[in-house]
Amino acid sequence: MHIEPGVVDAAKMGFAVATATGAAAWTAKLALTELKRSNPASLAARAAIATVGTFVCFELLPHFVAGVSEVHFILGTTLFLILGAAPAAIGLALGLLLQGMLFAPTDLPMFAVNVTTLLVPLFAMSALGARITQGRAYVDLGYADVAKLSALYQGGVVSWVAFWVFYGQGVGAETMAQVMTFAGAYAVVLLVEPVADLAVLAAAKARRARAGLVSDRLYAA
Repeated sequence: MHIEPGVVDAAKMGFAVATATGAAAWTAKLALTELKRSNPASLAARAAIATVGTFVCFELLPHFVAGVSEVHFILGTTLFLILGAAPAAIGLALGLLLQGMLFAPTDLPMFAVNVTTLLVPLFAMSALGARITQGRAYVDLGYADVAKLSALYQGGVVSWVAFWVFYGQGVGAETMAQVMTFAGAYAVVLLVEPVADLAVLAAAKARRARAGLVSDRLYAA
């Protein structure tokens, strides 16, 4: 989901900055809500875990260019279910920033674009999660529930990539083909990530994680 530099030029970057600012504000709201249920040390620890996880996904797991963006296994649903919405959002943003600063400085001008692409679908998934998981701990979710969450997140990522391409380059045969190439490649992620999510949840259910390092919703309804 790393939009290639130049897809959105500097003249149109103001909107990306606005959406990224909104995402940062919503992340702060989630963090404040989280602090009412847990302590700052727990939030910081989970955000650090999410940051490392995001960095590993971006830099160490297989990734490739497809059309106008790179395809990554982001594991956003896993981060949300295990660590909570606020730590996941913080970790996704910081992991993306670190990856750009350390290994891909040419991506930094697109940070506002890419962080919006990562975080807004996470917020939508969090809202859906509150509805479909009501009355159940996350470790008790089935494949269908996890697939819905993952599909919403990955679908949101693809939708934002498509938006940025059409916003930056206009709607035409070439841009449409590039978006379709990316969406087709991302279908692999949509198939694999729910399985990874369930595997992580099964491991969490088999061996209870240390309190303070996971979301309180992981084991409690």
